[in-house]
Amino acid sequence: MRAGNPRAPMLHWQVGARGVRCARMSAPAPRFSDDQSTAFDRVAEVLAGAGIDVTSKVLAPRADGPRAVLAVTGRAGSGKTLLLGELYRALVASGVDVVSGDWEGRRRRDRRTLAVLAPTNKAASVLRGRGVPATTIHRILYTPVYAPEYERIAEWLAGQGTRPDIAGLPIAGLTEAALDRAAAFYGQVASIPGALAAAGLKGSDFIKGWKRREEPLDVGLIDEASMLDDRQFEDLKEIFPTLVLFGDPAQLAPVGQSGEMVFDRLPAPARLTLSRIHRQAAGNPILDLAHALSDPALGFDDFEDRLRAAAREDDRVVLAERVEAGLMARSPVLVWRNATRIRLIHAFRGAFNAPPDRLLAGEPLICDGIELPLKHRKKRLDLEARGLIKGAQVIYLGEGSRPGFARLHVVGAEEPRISVASIVKIEMPDTEDPFIPHAATMGAAFLHGAAVTIHKAQGSQWDSVQVFGPDLFAAAQSGRTEAGLPLWKRLAYVAITRAERRLMWVTRYRLSRPVEALGTADLPDAGRLSLRAEGDADA
Repeated sequence: MRAGNPRAPMLHWQVGARGVRCARMSAPAPRFSDDQSTAFDRVAEVLAGAGIDVTSKVLAPRADGPRAVLAVTGRAGSGKTLLLGELYRALVASGVDVVSGDWEGRRRRDRRTLAVLAPTNKAASVLRGRGVPATTIHRILYTPVYAPEYERIAEWLAGQGTRPDIAGLPIAGLTEAALDRAAAFYGQVASIPGALAAAGLKGSDFIKGWKRREEPLDVGLIDEASMLDDRQFEDLKEIFPTLVLFGDPAQLAPVGQSGEMVFDRLPAPARLTLSRIHRQAAGNPILDLAHALSDPALGFDDFEDRLRAAAREDDRVVLAERVEAGLMARSPVLVWRNATRIRLIHAFRGAFNAPPDRLLAGEPLICDGIELPLKHRKKRLDLEARGLIKGAQVIYLGEGSRPGFARLHVVGAEEPRISVASIVKIEMPDTEDPFIPHAATMGAAFLHGAAVTIHKAQGSQWDSVQVFGPDLFAAAQSGRTEAGLPLWKRLAYVAITRAERRLMWVTRYRLSRPVEALGTADLPDAGRLSLRAEGDADA
């Protein structure tokens, strides 16, 4: 019996005396194409072999058996995210517990578990926006340790305990109304830290530390798997006996892996390909341009002719003679060459009259790693778990409450506002010595984020994206290839598929003047959702 086109449940959160629980509401599932149905059936077959039957919704206790890794690959618009979402819903409907990385309930001998992961905060936030509670790979490798009194609240919210008696909890300021706010938040967003923050509780109070995961989970669904390196892949295989990777083979492979992605080495039966472009993608000029790049006969000039034709017919494609400085503050210009990136960053700062010795509130940054000695390993884990992993995008908010600290908004993180010891480096043209406008002795290191390389942009999407065409022309002129394909085509494919709604192809080395001053008023008001009040409990 085919498992394709199942009637997937819609999930409805209800608040009751025993906490928040998930009820099922029957709704027609989206119509699968043949390749999606085949992929769903194959994954369902592997899950059934692991004791999770998503067709009959029957779970068997975990048993030692063969490990399985599958890959679902396809180009943009082929329905990978839709399929991932339907598999997630089928697993939840079968009674599998979702582990989000922010809290884990009591372990039961009979429970089966699922985690949906992505390599970056931004990629995870895209899935969360579509109703799938994704988190980063790092957040599943390390789990938070909660104070016991807060653990009781978390268990109640997750439906694993009764509503706590606030008189018996040594938590200052906790009220029945605060518990109601926490329950209401959890009913909308299944995040324990978010619910506790909605009740006015601070993360520095309820999260006491982080520990390496000791026990394996059951099923891992990994989005943006083209970004995985060998070490991450091995870590994931240790944790998940059943692993399903979702990735785009046309993207750029991780640096240092010779153009090869981790799923390229899987045996042919373990690789499932989605080839059909779906109705929601049909007629999208951005995806049409992306798929045109697969034509071996297409040259760079031909591609720019297609761009011009698309721009004449649809305002979702724009040929621009200038880079928009205002857009760079939230959506970086995508480039190939580092020299171009550095020039554009300095042009951006000049356009906003940024002083040479400090940052302006609203300037975008990219995390370049954590610079802490080995003895501060716990602090490193804390920062990484809060979203400061290499490649994370942040917005500078201002000075922290202690010297060397900066207040930051971590883009895509569930709890975005933090204050952290920061080292900000702005690279200079024609010299290896960077300018450092913000320096702690050690902490999180950042580069400027007004322009980024296309490699670093993988896994992220923005509403509007500016692609610096002269750099792609330079890549075409170089004649370089990667994994047998012209490098410029891989770069162009990745760059233009970062655009959710509008693609701006910049044709000249020019920058428009901003129409308003740089600021932070456009950022989501995450004050009540933050794990830390600004300036409080600096990391």
